[in-house]
Amino acid sequence: MPMVLDDTLLDDPARLAETDSAGLLRHAAMAGAQVRSTAESAAELELSDRLDVGRPRAFVLLSRPGAGRAAVRVLHALIAAQCPVPVVISDVVPNWVGALDVVFGHTDDPGDRELAASLDRASRYGARVVLSAPGDGPVAASVAGKGVVLTPRVPVPPEFAFPRALASGLLTANALGVHVADVESLADQLDDEAEKDHLGRESFANPAKALALRVAERTPLLWGFDPVAVAVAEHAAFAFAAHAATVCDVAGYQQALARPALHRAALAGNSAQDIFADPDDETGAGAARPRAMLLSVRTGPAADTARFEAGDRFPGIEVISPAEELDAEEPVRAGVLALRFELAAVYLGLAAGTGAGHFTSVTA
Repeated sequence: MPMVLDDTLLDDPARLAETDSAGLLRHAAMAGAQVRSTAESAAELELSDRLDVGRPRAFVLLSRPGAGRAAVRVLHALIAAQCPVPVVISDVVPNWVGALDVVFGHTDDPGDRELAASLDRASRYGARVVLSAPGDGPVAASVAGKGVVLTPRVPVPPEFAFPRALASGLLTANALGVHVADVESLADQLDDEAEKDHLGRESFANPAKALALRVAERTPLLWGFDPVAVAVAEHAAFAFAAHAATVCDVAGYQQALARPALHRAALAGNSAQDIFADPDDETGAGAARPRAMLLSVRTGPAADTARFEAGDRFPGIEVISPAEELDAEEPVRAGVLALRFELAAVYLGLAAGTGAGHFTSVTA
């Protein structure tokens, strides 16, 4: 059964603030602060100096449950193609890891014993470990004195930790010299996006509110033109599930085309609604029609060609591309798009009554 959306709530700042009793919008808007505080922590711990020991054999990214899972996939998509060393995603530290390798991971679960055991093995084998995690518990203890632990300085619920996870990974890649990302610019642009999406701005001028309204009472199909966009779509799906109890389909655009039935449903779902349709009919496809959205983070001839072809297949379909709004590098565009979807998910959950939320403070 589709959710019932109180769309009047989105343009009533007082009611919206009252409904958001857990402060979810405020936590999401602290994305820029998360990035800055992470950069400060990395500088104080001399991350660059501690990783300045030559090119590693491999860069291992640990994928753990929560917001960090999509963050490491975004990081992988950003750096893997141009990285001079193999970039490997793994749930735990691989058995082959040794002294020539660097391991990066993010978790908001200080008691993740499976992760702690594999990090302890990595440290014993001499691998360099950078961990974004709370400062207490078995996980942090597993690398104490043998690695770098970037602890959270801006307390937010675990569902909102994506900016910190991404910033930690980018800073690690910067320190290794395998990628260059302007983390300060990322923080600034996240602040700008949070301002655009402020609860006091009306829906027609608020990108996140407008996105929430377009997704409401639909099944979002988030299809990416490039690997970075697909990875951001994974975070968007996480956010919609976490804050709005909404399930999304995520796929690369070419993979989406390989599924004929869903492709046809997307074409029908994005077409103009039948004016004679019964709005109270909750049977069949009308109960939760799909809403296909094409995401693009990268620019260049290949991206332009893909979008042109998509225009032929999906006349009038929405393409969300941050490059059309801001002049910034890929990591910044990815972070801004992720935040917009995150705020849209919070707005959708609040307006539909599915985003009550809870918050347990995480301290360094």
